[in-house]
Amino acid sequence: MTFDEMRGQNGTVRRPYAGISRWLQSVSTDQLEGRCVEAELFYRRGGITFAVHGDAQGEERIIPYDIVPRVLSVSEWARLSRGLEQRVRALNLYLADIYGNQEILKAGVVPQDLVWRNPAFRPEMCGLKVPHGIYVHIAGIDIVRIDADSFFVLEDNARVPSGVSYMLGGREISIRLMPDLFSAHRVAPIENYPDELLATLRSVGPAGASADPTVALLTPGPFNSAYYEHSFLADKMGVELVEGRDLFVRDDVVFMRTTEGPKRVDVIYRRVDDDYIDPLTFRPDSMLGVAGLFSAYAAGNVTLANAIGTGAADDKVIYSYMPDILRFYLDEEPILKSVPTWRCREADDLAYVLEHLDELVVKEVHGSGGYGMLVGPQASQAELAAFADRLKANPDSYIAQPTLALSTCPTFVDHGVAPRHVDLRPFVLTGAGGIRIVPGGLTRVALPQGSLVVNSSQGGGTKDTWVVEC
Repeated sequence: MTFDEMRGQNGTVRRPYAGISRWLQSVSTDQLEGRCVEAELFYRRGGITFAVHGDAQGEERIIPYDIVPRVLSVSEWARLSRGLEQRVRALNLYLADIYGNQEILKAGVVPQDLVWRNPAFRPEMCGLKVPHGIYVHIAGIDIVRIDADSFFVLEDNARVPSGVSYMLGGREISIRLMPDLFSAHRVAPIENYPDELLATLRSVGPAGASADPTVALLTPGPFNSAYYEHSFLADKMGVELVEGRDLFVRDDVVFMRTTEGPKRVDVIYRRVDDDYIDPLTFRPDSMLGVAGLFSAYAAGNVTLANAIGTGAADDKVIYSYMPDILRFYLDEEPILKSVPTWRCREADDLAYVLEHLDELVVKEVHGSGGYGMLVGPQASQAELAAFADRLKANPDSYIAQPTLALSTCPTFVDHGVAPRHVDLRPFVLTGAGGIRIVPGGLTRVALPQGSLVVNSSQGGGTKDTWVVEC
């Protein structure tokens, strides 16, 4: 049975949603429609767009925004934030270990071949001491809710997680378009996220950097699907937005070209994938990175956030070992649950998955964005048969999970307000001073009725997320 976050299992309105429920009863469909139109105009005027992967025309789209906020209580958020902090601590310890002494592999907790054969594992990072020992400075942990008390981690995004601009844009829409409703609630602020991000980045400057290290945001350029977010965050933090051609390396030190001459760069918030970051070390055909950047990094003269090779911690097979990883490094039980996962690389698990394919969600180990997956209960017989053949041909590339009954929130759709499935991506910042988490995050909503896929590229939208005292 699906848990409705506004009404709960017994149909009565839950305390965090009391004000939202009264508001929904007081506004008409036309009023809600008008505010949705205004929200779209806000996004369009601000250039808040995204590009769809595989779209041959490269069309920029406005992400759908739902005007009805999602609400969490302070106590719910407190439990979530404790679990997020625990999770990110373990991710950083795991990465430090697999690129260091590899104790978890020697202990047999994680099979060695899952590390060595992982395309996101970077042997170049082995033995390299990263500044302050931090690998994942910015994490986007995808959370789903099953009932009033159960939050599950669905995915660990430890490479270059995106979505912050939608989180902040959604909050601005709430304040502008629903000022009375917003002011009637004691909503925890998220507007300070850029300041928190900048403080985090400045705190991890390399040894020898000044007390006020120079930070730059490295973008692949305006053709990247998340370019708006790159420019948005650089502007909000007051740092330079640079492309690879704006930087150069001399004597293992990174410099930025400016009108006043070269300026040393101490910290790079990079939104360029590992493969393209340095053509001398990784892909030689890359035009996006900076020649010699990895040498400067290895010499300890620049901090890269996130570190190179963090993708080795967030693929979907390693995800299935996270409870064991937590126990190994922290000697603690996970606060946030993990979804039961069948590893198709294992014969018994593959046999089970093939037998129950119509009941499961099957995902590519290194897939993202909702691509390359099968939602068994919604698939046709032909689709099931075709996917079974793919599994048999390449079982190592897939995992399977039960079809979760994701919680729903009230959402404005074509015919009025109706429940739609949601997830949550909080953003966790780790710096030399510890972990910072702004209260809330990006709620993504599956807009088509019955859909469980929240990704914007697959028809999903976003909501503002309120953490309120109630």
